[in-house]
Amino acid sequence: MLLIFESVLPIFLLVLLGALLKRWPLIDDRLWGGLEQFGYYVLFPALLFQTLGKADFSTMDTGAVSVTALLSVGIMSALVLALWRPLNRLGLEGPAFTSIFQTATRWNGFMALAIAEKLSGPVGLTVVAVVMATIIIPLNVINVGVLIWFSGNGRSLRDFALKILTNPIILGAASGVLVNLAGIPIYEPLMVAVDLVARSSLGLGLIMVGAGLRIMDALKPQPNVILGSVLKLLVFPLVMGGVALLLGVEGDALAMLVLSAAVPTAMNGYLLAKQMGGDAPLYAATATVQTVAAVITIPLTLYLVAQVAAG
Repeated sequence: MLLIFESVLPIFLLVLLGALLKRWPLIDDRLWGGLEQFGYYVLFPALLFQTLGKADFSTMDTGAVSVTALLSVGIMSALVLALWRPLNRLGLEGPAFTSIFQTATRWNGFMALAIAEKLSGPVGLTVVAVVMATIIIPLNVINVGVLIWFSGNGRSLRDFALKILTNPIILGAASGVLVNLAGIPIYEPLMVAVDLVARSSLGLGLIMVGAGLRIMDALKPQPNVILGSVLKLLVFPLVMGGVALLLGVEGDALAMLVLSAAVPTAMNGYLLAKQMGGDAPLYAATATVQTVAAVITIPLTLYLVAQVAAG
C-alpha cells in the first residue's frame, strides 16, 4: 500500500504545484487560459498521436483489454443516463446533468499514463495506450452527443457530426491508431518534434489540472459534486474490474484497467463544457473533489485489486 502511494504521490505533487502557481501573484492570470487552449488543441492531441502511433499492441491480449474497456464505458454511460429522469424530477437541469455525465465517464488518461509508467513501466504504458486507443474516440463521441442533446444548444445531426470530426482529441487519437495499424511511415524529424511536444504534455498537463482546481469547492462539496465523484472514483473502477475478471483479464493488465477507471475525470472536459453549453463551474468543482479524493482512492483501489489478483 505504501509503495503504491509513493508511486502516485509525484503525480499529485505536480497537481498541487499547479494549484499553487495559479494563485502566485507574480504569474499573469491570463497565462492559464492560453495554456488550456494550448493543451486542448496541441499538447494532448500530440501525446495521443505519439502514444498510440508507437504503442506495441502485440505484447498482450489486446482483444480482452479492448472489450473490457468498451463494455465498461457502455455500462457506465447507460447507468448515468438512467439517472437523468430521477435527477430531473429533483430539479437538475440539462447543463448540470452533462457535467455529471462527463465527470462520471471521462478519465484523465494522462494521469493514468504517468501512474502506469511509475508502477509497471512499458507494460503499464501499453495497457493504458490500448485503453486509450479503444475508448477515447467513442467516449468523446458519447460525451459530445450528451452535451449537444442536454445543453439546449441545438441537436442537429450536422452540428453533431461537425463537432465530432473537428474535435482535436478525437483527431489526435484517430490519427495515431491509423498510423500504427496501417504502418504509415512518418518522417523521422517530424516524429521527433511531435515526441518533444508530447513529452512536455504530461508534466504540463498535470500542472494545468492543478491550476483548474477550485479548492473551496473541495471543502464544502455540493450533492451533484459528490454524486459525480462517487460514480467516477468508486463505481467506474468496480464496473471495470468486474468486467475484466469476467473476461479473464489478470495481472498487470487487470491493475492497469482498473487504474484507467479509477483516475479522476479529464480536465479537457471542462473546456468542452465551457465551449458547448455545459455547467463548467460544476465540472471544475467535481474535478477538484475527485482529484483530492483520488490521492486516497487510487492507492486503495490498486491495493484491493492486487489482493484480488493474488487470490
